[in-house]
Amino acid sequence: MSKQEADDTRKISTSFLKEHGYFCGWRSGVITWTCGGVWGESKNSVSITVSTMDDYKYLKISYTQTDGWTDEKKDFDYKIPLTTTPCNFGGERYWFICPWYKNGKYCGNRVGTLYKGGDYFACRHCYELTYSSRNKNRRGAYFPLFSVLDLSDQIEKLEHEIKRYSYNGKPTRKYRKLLKLYEVQESYYKYYFGKSDGIW
Repeated sequence: MSKQEADDTRKISTSFLKEHGYFCGWRSGVITWTCGGVWGESKNSVSITVSTMDDYKYLKISYTQTDGWTDEKKDFDYKIPLTTTPCNFGGERYWFICPWYKNGKYCGNRVGTLYKGGDYFACRHCYELTYSSRNKNRRGAYFPLFSVLDLSDQIEKLEHEIKRYSYNGKPTRKYRKLLKLYEVQESYYKYYFGKSDGIW
């Protein structure tokens, strides 16, 4: 059975939250995704609250989900822990700690993006998401898009591999590489797709 594609999955990233000023102590808001389809345009929204005021930092996500077969509505309200690592030139970078379980084993991955591949937002590894839409034969027509997806894939892989972010008070080689990839990714987004307005 083919894996679900991360490309088509609703997601929340720490870079998006940072860009929109959510790491400021306490702030709430709404994220809306607009999707087109055979039956017209549809929108999906989640309410979020970010708290970085106390020792326990978190992203709280709330939404109502309707079963497509039974029309039964189910409410979701849960928290995703946040953690930080120091940046090269001062300050800190925020990460999600995936709190879910896969095959009975606690995840705990430190990641920059959460995906809604099922009922909950979780890391790409929990949902075994892939970027299969990156067809090599289509790169010519969609080079900017595939460049961003390639970077996202590299970032996700490196996030999963990194076990230590500093050694003797200095950033590790892999962490320096990860920070550089984040800079390149942000520049791609701004150049090719413009600044995000909060509606995905």
